[in-house]
Amino acid sequence: MPGKLWFALELVLDGLLAQELEPKSRIPFGTDPGGGAKGDQEEDHPFAGPEDGIGHVGVYPIRHPERLQIIGNTEATYFKTLTPEMQEKVIHQICSLPLSCLVVTRGLEIPELLLREAEERGIPVFRTNLRSIDFIERITKFLEEKLASTSSLHGVLMDVYGVGVLILGKSGIGKSECALDLILRGHRLVADDMVHIRKRSPSSVIGSGFEVIQHHMEIRGLGIINIRSLFGVEAIREKKKIELVLELGEWDTHQEYDRLGFEEEKLSILDVELPMMRIPVTPARNLTTIIEVAVRNSSFESHGIRFGVGI
Repeated sequence: MPGKLWFALELVLDGLLAQELEPKSRIPFGTDPGGGAKGDQEEDHPFAGPEDGIGHVGVYPIRHPERLQIIGNTEATYFKTLTPEMQEKVIHQICSLPLSCLVVTRGLEIPELLLREAEERGIPVFRTNLRSIDFIERITKFLEEKLASTSSLHGVLMDVYGVGVLILGKSGIGKSECALDLILRGHRLVADDMVHIRKRSPSSVIGSGFEVIQHHMEIRGLGIINIRSLFGVEAIREKKKIELVLELGEWDTHQEYDRLGFEEEKLSILDVELPMMRIPVTPARNLTTIIEVAVRNSSFESHGIRFGVGI
């Protein structure tokens, strides 16, 4: 054996603090500080995610030392087979690397020598009662959310018939008033004014409201109203996948609008192409009804059903 343990976990956690793994996290990692530094200085170290597994203990050196490393039952069992001199050498070698943090799973006892060396080197050490595989599953979901590409748009996000509808348009066009009418019809508000958008996968984006203004809506003449307080929790959603974009604009007599429903427009948000419709606004048009019909029609088209003019 070359005297090096490979504590393998590859989780790309670029720019996050190790302290985000502490119990205050809303993700149930079950971690508690096992010793070492608190981790508030570890922002420059990216973590990394599951690669080949942890069965290569003692065979290869740590290939990505700057990433989060997991010590599970396999590593702990192997470590106990080493002589005291070799244990000290291994721990010294590991802690001399630029580790972001160490996580000990299964509630295993952390060697005092490791705690002491980690404290001297400023390496955060955590312990969890979870099995390695369970911790990896939870931390992976956490990282996917934390590291996803994000953006924000000025608009309103609604859940209409179960479809996430992003309503865009210049200020004063009537987006919030239209959303309020949709709420009165039983649909649900996700975000008003500013929509926080996070890329969930290569083909989907999730929208939510910013915490400060979440569940609130600005209606000119009324001011800021609390939708949750006025209409109850059934009138709101925390987040929603965006599936359709509707852009409201003033009616322009010099512009040609789609009259047959054959034109297909797309809007790219975080490199995800979303179907978009442009809806001209006039005082005589019932935008709420038009949006409901647009959502129904879009749902049918997404299943390959089109209601166009027969030729």
